[in-house]
Amino acid sequence: MRRKFLENLVFLLFLNFLIKPLWILGVDRQVQNVLGATDYGFYFSIFNFSYLFYIFLDLGITNFNNRNIARNNHLVGEYLGGIASLKLILGIIYAILVFITGWIIGYNEHQLHLMLWVAFNLFLTSFILYLRSNISGLLHFKTDSVLSVLDRFLLIILVGLFLLIPVLKQNFNVFWFVHAQTVAYSITALVALIIVIKKSGRLVLRWDTTFFIHILKRSYPFALLALIMGIYTRIDSVLIERLLPDPLGEQQAGVYAQAYRLLDAGQNISYLFAVLLLPIFSKMLKENKAVSSLVKLSFSILMTGALLLAVSSLFYADHLMHLMYTQNIGESHTAYLLRLDQSAYIFKVLMWTLVAVSSNYIFGTLLTANNSLKTLNFIALSGLILNIAFNVLLIPEMHAEGAAIATLITQSSVAVIQLLVAVNRLKLKWNWLLAGKLLLFILVFYLMGRMILKVESIEWYYQWSVLLFSGIILSFVLRLLNWKGFFLIIQERNQL
Repeated sequence: MRRKFLENLVFLLFLNFLIKPLWILGVDRQVQNVLGATDYGFYFSIFNFSYLFYIFLDLGITNFNNRNIARNNHLVGEYLGGIASLKLILGIIYAILVFITGWIIGYNEHQLHLMLWVAFNLFLTSFILYLRSNISGLLHFKTDSVLSVLDRFLLIILVGLFLLIPVLKQNFNVFWFVHAQTVAYSITALVALIIVIKKSGRLVLRWDTTFFIHILKRSYPFALLALIMGIYTRIDSVLIERLLPDPLGEQQAGVYAQAYRLLDAGQNISYLFAVLLLPIFSKMLKENKAVSSLVKLSFSILMTGALLLAVSSLFYADHLMHLMYTQNIGESHTAYLLRLDQSAYIFKVLMWTLVAVSSNYIFGTLLTANNSLKTLNFIALSGLILNIAFNVLLIPEMHAEGAAIATLITQSSVAVIQLLVAVNRLKLKWNWLLAGKLLLFILVFYLMGRMILKVESIEWYYQWSVLLFSGIILSFVLRLLNWKGFFLIIQERNQL
């Protein structure tokens, strides 16, 4: 059984490391280069505005269903028709809400047109996640792993063709990009639906008010948390576009998106870790087992990885931005350099945000497993208020750079509060030795970066590679990374 789970884990990580970085750092990045910062910023702000209302597509149903099906496999067929019907109703409500809100705050016809397609794509995404919750709840991990990357795989093929064929590339626009997403998500949803029906035996859509109310009552705490967190993690680009005059707002949203793309990639790794830890924490807490050693282990691994990226970004952010983004048609060389300078600064700030986010994935997951949803909702609401306040204060003066600082302040504050609450509520002991090792790691790794940077005869990407490799060695020397400890997580998960 342990070997089987390890194979599933490696398979999941392999697919995600293979497909998602290729999409985020390869195809999606090239889309922004072809569209330009302004057009991509237009899409990025519309997407994030639509995402603010994403929770109305789900209302916590997916998380509830995942846990419920895992405990009661026989309910897949019984629940499928009712929840699928409820998801369709929520999709209609969501589309109306997004469109009316967008119209009220002043989006023009062109923006509203794109918004409807983006909203439809988000509905498909939500429906895919619900279908996958049935598959993972039945413990078909490999099938779920394939579905987790199928949409991105199809997008790489579709958008890749648009970008590789010259005649298509010349006419490529943001609507082509969104329509390609619609095709990829539709195919993925259809495949997932066929698999779930095969497992459940039937799908009969039905209107059942009593059933709807029952499901929503049990899922609303998850919904409220997801709503608040979704707003304060996605509202930055919306506020950039809304608070700054046109076309500066869309251009600055595009600049922000350039750096945010790498934060998004880093968060995906942390998210996979959280998915692994949630059932482990839940089972251990239910059985009154001590979680401190597992918290220490997971925190050490995630924080080490985040710090490797955060510290190294201080030295090579400018090089990375020049490597990833090209000069747009009609853009002066001076404007191009200014855009990359801004993105490099934002990238440095967001990589330190990744450190806070990694901590949140550990202690937020731990508090979720402990069913401390009211506390998490209060913390998230405080983070939302803080985020909006700093964005409104900083964006008019500092533009996209101000939004990055607001994000760092918000995520760091939330991280500290979640840590303190988890330590107090679960009676965890402060690990001063681990804290000291992390501080020592930051100091030594930073000094190593300064030394390597002085070797000007070596190209920057070789310098960066040497620095990262040296940092990994340093983490083992300080025993921040421990392979034996990593397999402890696998062993714990295998016992579920």
